[in-house]
Amino acid sequence: MNPPNTFLLYGANGYTARLILEKVAQFGLTPILCGRDETKLRPLAGQYGFAYRVADLADSVALGAALQGVAVVLHCAGPFSKTALPMQQACLRNGVHYLDITGEIAVFEQGAALDAEAKRAGVMLMSGVGFDVVPTDCIARYLKDQLPDATHLQLAFANDGGAVSHGTAQTAADGLGQGGLVRENGKLKTVDYAHKVLTVKFLNEQTLPCMSIPWGDVSTAYYTTSIPNIETFMAAEPMAIRFARAGNYLGWLLRQKWVQRFVQQQITRRITGPNATKRSRASTQVWGRACNAAGQSVEARLFGPDGYDMTVLASLLITQKVLQGQARPGFQTPAGLFGADLVLEIAGVNRV
Repeated sequence: MNPPNTFLLYGANGYTARLILEKVAQFGLTPILCGRDETKLRPLAGQYGFAYRVADLADSVALGAALQGVAVVLHCAGPFSKTALPMQQACLRNGVHYLDITGEIAVFEQGAALDAEAKRAGVMLMSGVGFDVVPTDCIARYLKDQLPDATHLQLAFANDGGAVSHGTAQTAADGLGQGGLVRENGKLKTVDYAHKVLTVKFLNEQTLPCMSIPWGDVSTAYYTTSIPNIETFMAAEPMAIRFARAGNYLGWLLRQKWVQRFVQQQITRRITGPNATKRSRASTQVWGRACNAAGQSVEARLFGPDGYDMTVLASLLITQKVLQGQARPGFQTPAGLFGADLVLEIAGVNRV
């Protein structure tokens, strides 16, 4: 029988999971490391003194065995568009709560579609327990609490000074040529990438151009707040915005399998993730604005640590809460379940 602070960390050899292993003791948690490659898991488990289990997501029997005796899985193996569903299904079969660190809209919508089944199984499905979408989801909930009849929501973020991990780059590559997404009258609507640009003043007094992107909150903020019209933005240099808009005309090319294979090969060859020095110099900035039909509006801003550090701290905080019994069966969002102040429990986060 595993102790009550035990959880399964799947994708334990990945960049973000390794960062989680560095901080897990601060939360009083004990992970069981899990993944498909024992040659990578065994030395990692030895390094930290944790147990490990081997299971390929395509092997339902091995996956079921890996889930035995644990109450929650923190799933860190992307791209989640390919990996989330088999783990979610395994959790439903075995009565285990599911968490992941995705930012992919399709994965959030997939979880929402499994809501009724999860409730019958007594299992919670919560995606986006990291940088995407905890800080932005909490801002969305905060704005909804301030303006309960809000009909429109805009969210923007800037993550300066950092770099991307291998998994994040792969996820971005999978979306090449797919365009953007917004929420309009409660429905997801395809739009051009960077179809709109806002000038946003963040909490650090920086005023930055932000282009519209298909960020996870187009999905999650809707389930958290019920606001029917949602747009999401990312700070970007003017040149990057021009390139993003040019990509709208090259979607047919970017969707070609040979192009995506080439990009994936370059990612594998070149990207490993930001080091500790880069992360220490980076920060997360979030801005949000909600408006109602009468023309009233409210704004909020948030400042916090680098996106990867935010992911580590938020995911461990939520894992801890779930292990303490703070779970609700069905599809849930971070701020929908834990409230707008969840993000303020993370060291270094300030909200105005």
